Amino acid sequence: MALRNGLLVHGPTHWAAAVRSTDGSIAVASGRKPRVRRFEQVAGVRGVLRLGEAMAVIPLVKRALPEARLPFQDAKVLGAMVAAATSGRLVRGRLRNGVGSEGAVAAISLLPSLVALRGGDLAAYHGVEHKAIAAYENDDADAADAAKEHDRCGSHLMAPLLSLNLAGAALLRGVLEKPGPAAHAAVSLASVGLAVEVFAWSERHSGSAAARALRRPGHELQRVLG
Repeated sequence: MALRNGLLVHGPTHWAAAVRSTDGSIAVASGRKPRVRRFEQVAGVRGVLRLGEAMAVIPLVKRALPEARLPFQDAKVLGAMVAAATSGRLVRGRLRNGVGSEGAVAAISLLPSLVALRGGDLAAYHGVEHKAIAAYENDDADAADAAKEHDRCGSHLMAPLLSLNLAGAALLRGVLEKPGPAAHAAVSLASVGLAVEVFAWSERHSGSAAARALRRPGHELQRVLG
């Protein structure tokens, strides 16, 4: 994960971060990740849990490295978050519930991420993150020539997540005449869990044509944004 002044990486059990302070010095920290072992074998549920564990690392990083600047610690990104939340409510309030409105809401929800990665230090560190990991995985001492597009970037979740949200909205409309907030939240949560399963499947079958097709939108986003 790219920070505004450094990098945060984490694996199944541990995390590590390095950030550049305002005086130019580099501070590093590491630790164990929170781990929820229940439901590890339940497809869909485990994906939500893994994302939850990744999010739980963020306050641990801030506690260990107070100087770390998170992706959303920026006025433009905060403004985009407020705008996306407000626009999403307006779309749901003014348009009829359905695939079209849910598609618009899902697309709007991506706005903060796109704003955050559009240039600046965060985009630069995002590219550095990919190159450093690619060089490490290929036993290359110099990351300068390593590929910037990476198969395990979170951008590969976006296309499955949008598609699953749209499919879930269509299914919801077929079951409930007027889906409420709880129903929409359940669909969103299920979409996240299934999107992570698609991500994991692509990793296990990385050489297949299907995996390459699933990763194409994410690679294009990485190429354009960071």
